[in-house]
Amino acid sequence: MVMALLLINSDHTRWWAAGLYAFAAATDSLDGWLARARGQVTVAGAFLDPLADKLLVSAALVCLLQLGLVSAWAAMIIITREFAVTGLRLVAVNERLIIPAGRLGKAKTLSQNIALFALIAPHRWGWINTPLLYVALVLTVLSGAYYFIMARRRLFERRSPDTHTGVDP
Repeated sequence: MVMALLLINSDHTRWWAAGLYAFAAATDSLDGWLARARGQVTVAGAFLDPLADKLLVSAALVCLLQLGLVSAWAAMIIITREFAVTGLRLVAVNERLIIPAGRLGKAKTLSQNIALFALIAPHRWGWINTPLLYVALVLTVLSGAYYFIMARRRLFERRSPDTHTGVDP
């Protein structure tokens, strides 16, 4: 619904799209907070919740790209990071390891949601869009690097040096 309203591209429908986007992002955050507060965190939830975030962000970026409101290089940085971290989480799950969202990842999500809201909403102070997007891009790259460094350590610490070849020295 957010994407359809956005692609109609009138001031009225873009305000509705911005409102629905903000609602979706806020309820997603509230859902995660409630799950952690109630101790109802599951492996499926730890994977599906970030996937829903990535789909919302990626779909909004594709629409904004179509409308010429975001550069292709910026959209590709964000979407590539999202797919890479999802792939990393899949590898980790195969190794029975959960990679939870850290503070940097949560800051990335918040910055992306603020930047995307600003880009979706038609307003007279469009000068703020570029700085908000750049903050989101920096946090996107930093958090992606952090997840890969953390996962590399956790995935490779679990293996003993002798098990990779199966041959005695």
